Amino acid sequence: MDIGTKIRSIRKRKKITIAQMCEGTGLSKGFISNIENNNTSPSINTLNTIAEYLKVPLPYLLLEKKQHMRVVRKDERRTSSLKNLKIEHITSKGPLRIMIVESPPGFAIGEDETHAHEGEECHLVLEGKVLAEQGEDSIIAEEGDSFSWNASVPHSVKNIGDTKSVILIAIYSDTKLEDLL
Repeated sequence: MDIGTKIRSIRKRKKITIAQMCEGTGLSKGFISNIENNNTSPSINTLNTIAEYLKVPLPYLLLEKKQHMRVVRKDERRTSSLKNLKIEHITSKGPLRIMIVESPPGFAIGEDETHAHEGEECHLVLEGKVLAEQGEDSIIAEEGDSFSWNASVPHSVKNIGDTKSVILIAIYSDTKLEDLL
């Protein structure tokens, strides 16, 4: 772990001197220097004192770099096509996927077959008009409307408008993308 470098980076970003940090934490200059240079491993109590002083959550100091915020710029997004759908992959982290899905008029996901998988889904209609059905529930959703469900219950979403539909979908599932749509 590279906790010391992270502490130094946070301290510098907040324009805090080592002297100010010593005064605020009660730790010596040499000890803080050793921590920041990764020459010593501070106790959890010491890390907590530093985290409180720097106003960051203690767990943040313990995260590996790959666990930090991930940014996907608009021009870096991956797109794909599947079953007449245009899919723009906004981001994914573990089992959470967020995507924008465009479908042509009349196209349905899950209409002619039992469509179900593990996980949760949330949908926000950005453009168009869709019919969302799950079990006995059925709604027509238009721009600005949202709906969500436990995806293990069979469901379908059909574009019932005269133009393409565009839906922002967040899915929390370990299921492969091909089996989600």
